[in-house]
Amino acid sequence: MNRELKRVSILTLLMVGTLLVSTTVIQYFAADALNADPRNSRTLYESYSVERGPILVDGAPIAYSEPSGDNYKFQRVYTEGPLYAPVTGYIPVNGEATGIERAMNEFLSGQSSSQFFDSVNRLITGQDPQGASVDVTIDPVAQQAAWDALGDLQGAVIVTEPATGKIIAMVSKPSFDPNSMVVHNGAEVQQTFDALLADPQDPLFNRAIGGDMNPPGSVFKLVVAAAAFESGEYTPESTLPNPGSFTLPGSTSVVTNAGGGRCGGGDEVTIADAIRLSCNIPFAELGIELGDTAIREQAEKFGFNVTHAIPMESEASVYPRGLDDAQTALSAFGQYEVRATPLQMAMVSAGIANGGIVMRPNVVDAVIAPDLSPLESFERMELGRAVSQQTARQLTDIMISGVESGAASNARIDGVSVAGKTGTAQNGTDDPYTLWFTGFAPADNPQYAITVLVEDGGGLGQSGYGNLIAAPIAKQVLEAVLNE
Repeated sequence: MNRELKRVSILTLLMVGTLLVSTTVIQYFAADALNADPRNSRTLYESYSVERGPILVDGAPIAYSEPSGDNYKFQRVYTEGPLYAPVTGYIPVNGEATGIERAMNEFLSGQSSSQFFDSVNRLITGQDPQGASVDVTIDPVAQQAAWDALGDLQGAVIVTEPATGKIIAMVSKPSFDPNSMVVHNGAEVQQTFDALLADPQDPLFNRAIGGDMNPPGSVFKLVVAAAAFESGEYTPESTLPNPGSFTLPGSTSVVTNAGGGRCGGGDEVTIADAIRLSCNIPFAELGIELGDTAIREQAEKFGFNVTHAIPMESEASVYPRGLDDAQTALSAFGQYEVRATPLQMAMVSAGIANGGIVMRPNVVDAVIAPDLSPLESFERMELGRAVSQQTARQLTDIMISGVESGAASNARIDGVSVAGKTGTAQNGTDDPYTLWFTGFAPADNPQYAITVLVEDGGGLGQSGYGNLIAAPIAKQVLEAVLNE
């Protein structure tokens, strides 16, 4: 081989080697970054070239794709967008997807591993790629009832099936129209997003599972009572001192009951009556007796301090660590730094309704391929046992009495036994209260657990309270689903 031929051979080998190295780097090391690069319009157009699968409620699409006739090929459409926005989320031409659009993106876009052979078959047969449909657990009657009952109030309603963990309603207000976030104009999408982000009412928050979480107030007393009964040292008839005011240990701060004065009559009050009448002082005393560790461990058995994938990730509800006696006393009636989502409090009620077992909450019922073959189906799964059956029964009886003759009386439904607990949480010296209701019905055969959150005092500042505003909303929704 002469010198020139050697040089050509070496140069050719170097070029081939360089090509192999660059291809390897692009395919295996830089692919994700290139795909995620917002300047990569090819990737963006590609993702929209697939007919994305629909999101279904009771067989009807609440999100679907239709031909757009532009570079994106398909336009995403959300029917009744504001009503279902907390469920569907949206998938914009720029920015990140949210809701089911994000959590189930692989299936909706046809890119899941279980759709590989379908994709290959469509490639061979020349068919256009198509994503799978996602059937969610939402009941349209329950969703509409929750939407109507919440009205113009700022808050959330979530309804679950205690025995399965299925979420059948998830409403958050104020809401927004996700159609405005999927127009094929990036600048317009950004402008809409910025306006929603700047809205002081935070319509982009899904308050049912996150956002700026609220103190749970007195609905948290269910968790503290559960810790007390599970300790074996207390029963519903155990008594606590019943003063008209209580000074926090090591502090000059004074705790009072909501209505002022003692909790009912007498020098002592039972735990059952303290819950039924929703009194703060007995629970401050009980919290100190139990200690923050016992309360936190009980809260975590119900699901506090971790996120929950429904499959969207919820915010983790919080019961803090390392509390002193004064902080524990406040935490025992859902104040200080305790924070909870409506989803979390629904898990507490559902766990009590389900005999002490908390089910994993879930909003996806099934995933169905374009040829109607099932790809995934809902499987009920236990999160774990939070309390014994005896404790669950004791708490249920107390919650029933709270609705029949206590602080949750506005949730009463003629002919139906309802178990419930209200909450009226403070947010600061002059800030409006946060109002709650959590419970289930029918109490003797629980089918539905519900939690209602109303922010901003329901428009009444510090004059609003849980039984006035949140309990009637729960009643209206429960009547709708029970009469379905």
